[in-house]
Amino acid sequence: DSYKSIAESFIHAGAANETAVNILWVHSEEVNSRNVAKKLEGAMGILVAPGFGSRGIDGKIEAIRYAREAKIPFFGICLGMQCAVIEFARNVLGYADAHSTEMKEYTAHPVISLMAEQKAVTHKGGTMRLGAYACRLEKGSLAYKAYSKDLVEERHRHRFEFNNIYKDQFEKAGLKCTGHNPESGLVEIVEIPDHPWFVAGQFHPEYKSTVANPHPLFVAFVKAVLEYSKVEVSAQDQIHQDA
Repeated sequence: DSYKSIAESFIHAGAANETAVNILWVHSEEVNSRNVAKKLEGAMGILVAPGFGSRGIDGKIEAIRYAREAKIPFFGICLGMQCAVIEFARNVLGYADAHSTEMKEYTAHPVISLMAEQKAVTHKGGTMRLGAYACRLEKGSLAYKAYSKDLVEERHRHRFEFNNIYKDQFEKAGLKCTGHNPESGLVEIVEIPDHPWFVAGQFHPEYKSTVANPHPLFVAFVKAVLEYSKVEVSAQDQIHQDA
């Protein structure tokens, strides 16, 4: 349902930007450090989608590293956001063993960890953080510019969260926490300001997008991809002219 909703959200956002969106689906289990550039060759934007468990995690992390280092517009959703945090911790903060306790329970640097209220849960059925929750946006952030307001509600489906113990380290290194739940303080959105467009959210924006009301983050992401593609095309034209 989530992947189908993401595909539909791109149609909505494309219409809002008066452009078609061509999606290349890439299975993250097939992505590694040696082939990531080839697998994502030609991509003008990279979205890392939701999921559960350890399947394909290494590929997701490599795709995010590629997007971050190559300055390609990036959008992470739910697990995609968590992988963005893990990637930054490993490759920028220098915590090579950083991970989520969902995949590696006893990692020395649990930058993604089980929500406090989930730690006593033994029967998993229907106990996730589900439904709509408020998110307060930092003024001036990419998310704030996309929504054009500072308080939004988004749908959630997860048990693990950004570990606030590491928040100051991330922010000092350049990964900003720009969306928070006003009651719990949970981090809902992270961004990299020193990047064309790098935004990741713990929630599922694809579930709220419609033809009449395309989701603001998808619209902003597609707009960023369009702007990036124009720069890339101009650069390639210049290369051909110089040759």
